[in-house]
Amino acid sequence: MSAAPEDPEAPARAGAAPAGADPAGLDGVDESRLESAAATEAADPGGMLRQVASSAAQIREARMLATEAGIERIADEGRPRAVVVTGMGGSGISGDVLAAVCGPGCPVPVLTVRGHRLPGWVGAADLVIAVSCSGGTEETLAVAAEAARRGCRLLLVGGAESPLSRLGEQTRGLFVPVRSVGQPRATLWGLTVPLLMAARALRLADVPDEVLESTAVRLEDVAHRCRPASEPFVNPAKRVALDLLGDVPMVWGSSPLAGVAAYRMCCQLNENAKYPGVFGELPEAGHNQVVAFDGYFGRSGGGAGDPDDFFRDRTGDAEHGLHLVMMRDTDEHPQVARRREVSAELAAARGVPVTEIRAEGDHPLERMATLVAVADYVTVYLAIALGVDPTPVTTIQELKARIADV
Repeated sequence: MSAAPEDPEAPARAGAAPAGADPAGLDGVDESRLESAAATEAADPGGMLRQVASSAAQIREARMLATEAGIERIADEGRPRAVVVTGMGGSGISGDVLAAVCGPGCPVPVLTVRGHRLPGWVGAADLVIAVSCSGGTEETLAVAAEAARRGCRLLLVGGAESPLSRLGEQTRGLFVPVRSVGQPRATLWGLTVPLLMAARALRLADVPDEVLESTAVRLEDVAHRCRPASEPFVNPAKRVALDLLGDVPMVWGSSPLAGVAAYRMCCQLNENAKYPGVFGELPEAGHNQVVAFDGYFGRSGGGAGDPDDFFRDRTGDAEHGLHLVMMRDTDEHPQVARRREVSAELAAARGVPVTEIRAEGDHPLERMATLVAVADYVTVYLAIALGVDPTPVTTIQELKARIADV
């Protein structure tokens, strides 16, 4: 991007890059890290790729653990008035996945609480599901304890021998243990399957064992296609990661289900690649975010000139700018499908690259899982290409430590 010359006497902006640094922050980029399995794995010391590849195994193990915990007992008191999932970060997304799989035809509302407070209307007629991979998340424990005081039905999903499991013992809530594969965000399916099985028992969602297994098989297929040994020109996740390098991803979902996958991708961009991402869902994104194509991060100088004109003045063009990533569902409202097509045309006409990640399968769980899986691999490969370790979340740990010291 072009800019006016800076006054050498002017004070530096807070957080500004030091003089001589690459303004795009791409000093550590090395695309060759994605060219061989050895180079890729060497750049992933925390084993995040292995954690992502465990998704199919998580589904099978979580199904077994939930069955052993007696998940069917959740239906002993009948159908609740509402289902409230409480969780943070990689654990909280399980509530969004549950709501998406239950779909708009669900006979009761399903919502996720991310914070310390339970909505005032929640009471004894409702089911509260507390999800914490560690079993020690501050906000989740606070909401679960409040739910217990109000007499809500409780389902607790998380780490064994933890504060969450002990809360289950004290309240007689149903506790389902989860075996973490490393990071909570990589344990998505271990955390989500117990919720899906509870919804099945309550007749809120149609997720038979056959669908759980078919979803696991699809996740194995994605893992094979996106494996580290697969070269970038045939590996769909590596291709997308390289296309996104240096750009600002604007990730849109073409349905409520794909919208959850888009939100998940932005969270994974943040945590895995330490990279920004703008989340949106159609049709709403077409009423606001679409205008950003003509702005500072657009590719055609604020919309001036024809981006396909070879002889136009490119002085104001951005080297790196927006990149529209469309999470495309196979089940779209006809008007939303048209809005998706036209939005992609508008982006392309303004020089904004468009990448599409398509859902696979028929069942909502299959479609969700395939969108999430490809995006998870994309974010890890982007981190590796950028020279960033995908696993640690140092700033989150520092934030928690500072809060604990207050």
